[in-house]
Amino acid sequence: MSTAPFTVDPDELRLATRWFDDIYNMSRDRLGVSRPAYSAKETEVLEFLAELCRAEGLAVETDAGQNLLFSLPEDADAEKFVIVGSHVDSVPMGGNYDGMAGVLAGLMCLFRARKNGTRFARPVKVLAMRGEESAWFGPCYIASKALMGTLDSDELASAHKGDGRSLADHMGDVGIDMAQVSNGQPLMDKSDILEYIELHIEQGPLLIGKEQPAAVVSGIRGNFRHKQVRCIGEAGHSGAVPRAFRKDPVLAMADLLSRLDESWLTIVQKGDDLVLTSGVVGTDPERHAMSRIADEIRFSLDVRSQNSEVLAAMTQLLREEMDKIARERGVRFDLGDVNNTPPALMTPELVAQLEQAMGRLGMEPTTMASGGGHDAAVFSNAGVPAAMVFVRNQNGSHNPDEAMEIEDFLAGVSIIYEYLVRTAPC
Repeated sequence: MSTAPFTVDPDELRLATRWFDDIYNMSRDRLGVSRPAYSAKETEVLEFLAELCRAEGLAVETDAGQNLLFSLPEDADAEKFVIVGSHVDSVPMGGNYDGMAGVLAGLMCLFRARKNGTRFARPVKVLAMRGEESAWFGPCYIASKALMGTLDSDELASAHKGDGRSLADHMGDVGIDMAQVSNGQPLMDKSDILEYIELHIEQGPLLIGKEQPAAVVSGIRGNFRHKQVRCIGEAGHSGAVPRAFRKDPVLAMADLLSRLDESWLTIVQKGDDLVLTSGVVGTDPERHAMSRIADEIRFSLDVRSQNSEVLAAMTQLLREEMDKIARERGVRFDLGDVNNTPPALMTPELVAQLEQAMGRLGMEPTTMASGGGHDAAVFSNAGVPAAMVFVRNQNGSHNPDEAMEIEDFLAGVSIIYEYLVRTAPC
């Protein structure tokens, strides 16, 4: 089999471009695209993919989670298989590539094998999953958790950001047997899954800086996230209340974030992995004023690391610092609900084999960590061997300006395809 350097096939370039354009046009919003989890729009996109693949002679099936599985006809009845997958939903007014690139990468592997008359070393099924994004209900990785039987009751009770109905209701609306999900019964037998492989756009600037089209992911950061932390103080006139008498929640929040930032720097300097973000901050817009000491401020907190011990230490540190600041400044903190996701290391053997595939294609083998979370973490933490490939992408993700080049996408596709056709069963 050829080990010539990777080159772009013009036919595949046109095909992939058309797929992305068609899906963009059916899910465009005022800005970017919106494909809400467990919505009619998400279903429309899945039906489009099903029609596309049936027309090309591929096998299509719907699983118990109302996700779609695609395969070569000869692999449709395989008892065990490699999954190449990702999600089709998006954040509100997001980009067209986050999630969708992973689904179309798997389909491109099937199309290439079908066109070339090639058999994979092991049966392959492409999994197009529903809800992954946390933007709609709060919990993330919903479909993959349901497949692995780890979607809990609190997550199922989460309210949709728009209509307020529960996640369980929305899942039931698309035809999922919620009795199974509520009882924690896996919707897919993980012993059937030989491996799970996911392509995703990079959500940071590393590959841009390295001038490389793709890389293999070594691990996925876990996190704990507080959607809305409240710091409650006491209102007052900005010119009349001396410092000693103030109970200022804004300064208390700033103090907390400053202390967390100092700890972050210390942890990183010691060689451990950590990132920390407060992306939503605000006082009540109906009551705040330049001349008024706020009585309350609300903010989000997102703490991520590849190390479970670091996350546990940061959880403890957060509470200790809040207690200290509450005493010092006369305020109180309410953390609200928390969402936890454990870190996931990718399977070292798969990482090494994907790196070897890169080398055979004339690419420089490269690995990197994933700061964002992905369905691959759920499969990995359920005991399924898992790996990921990142594709270079400008302008980050979860925004309309995602800018993946289709040539880079096809480089990522080729890494996975090379692995699938060359890697024999262990």
